[in-house]
Amino acid sequence: MSARPQQDAASPAGVLDATRASLVQRSARLINALAQGGRDDLARDQLLREVLAFQRTAVSAYGRIVAQLGETYSADPLDWPAVPTDVFRVMRVAAHRADQDVKLFRTSGTSAGERGEHALRDLGLYDLAAHAAARHALFPDVERMQLVLLAPSPEELPDSSLSYMLGRFGAWFGAGPSTYALRDGALDHALLVRTLERCERDAAPVALLGTSFAFVHAEDALAARRFALPRGSRIMQTGGFKGRSRTIEPEAMLRLLAARYGVAPAFIVQEYGMTELSSQLYETTLRDAALGREPGPRRLWVPGWLRVSRVDASTLEPVASEREGLLRIDDLANVDSACAIQTSDRALACEDGIRVLGRAEDATPRGCSLAIDAALGGKS
Repeated sequence: MSARPQQDAASPAGVLDATRASLVQRSARLINALAQGGRDDLARDQLLREVLAFQRTAVSAYGRIVAQLGETYSADPLDWPAVPTDVFRVMRVAAHRADQDVKLFRTSGTSAGERGEHALRDLGLYDLAAHAAARHALFPDVERMQLVLLAPSPEELPDSSLSYMLGRFGAWFGAGPSTYALRDGALDHALLVRTLERCERDAAPVALLGTSFAFVHAEDALAARRFALPRGSRIMQTGGFKGRSRTIEPEAMLRLLAARYGVAPAFIVQEYGMTELSSQLYETTLRDAALGREPGPRRLWVPGWLRVSRVDASTLEPVASEREGLLRIDDLANVDSACAIQTSDRALACEDGIRVLGRAEDATPRGCSLAIDAALGGKS
């Protein structure tokens, strides 16, 4: 098979490639500059405008959304509507060809079996963002520690963004090989107990990281067994209970985990992420407590390379600062797909972060439905 000819730099595709390379490089510089928790919202917003303008041309789904709905907003790309997460389930959202994918992350799917796909041309920005946010919010006080994971390994689930991220955590933050206590879809109860007992015996702090539903499985399997994990141990839980028959409210989950593992509540944090994003948000209590500060109210810290806003569920227009709205996230690490992501999660602003209140009651809010229709080429 003959090699694909190199793109002429003066051709439209060559210009897009050059623009993309510049945006990736500049986004990486900004993420590195803000990795310690700093902010430069002016620089972030200007770069976001350029990425959004690039994606309007390079990402067909986004271009159609802006063409059909954007005129009701303004000429400022920051005001253009975002891509609803459901669009990733029905069409490709990418600024590059499928043969240029280096990774294709897939969502867990819906009851109808649909799975969203997030195509990445390289993993550099993903890795930068994931490392910076986790170092700042999850491991601010230690270089490395034992990792115990209640999630499939990246070898078992190679298309899972969570499994990929936790695999990278092992390389970046792990003291020795990570222990995967979830294998072939089942909890290895004996391995989990042995590992945590060894950490207790050796007085070695442990990071116990996994999905909320996996922690519920562990709760059932462990029965009366309780642990007193060493000081400095921490728990990260992520994901909700969408599509599950059993749910646990956040406060009840916090009490359950603290009692089961003997970890201080401040060291138990929620991570907010999704397949369609390349960045993650973490609660702030662990960093505050680890650095000797009084933990404030629970909220999600927004890294400086993200722009979060809340929009009306019907119109997708911004809501007043005190009002609840649907969470929109603009992620500078998403240069290769869509940096403007519209979720169906309800949120409130609070102090220097956000509180996520759960999913909207309607499966697909009206504003998101209009944007999905536009992405598919329909008439709104």
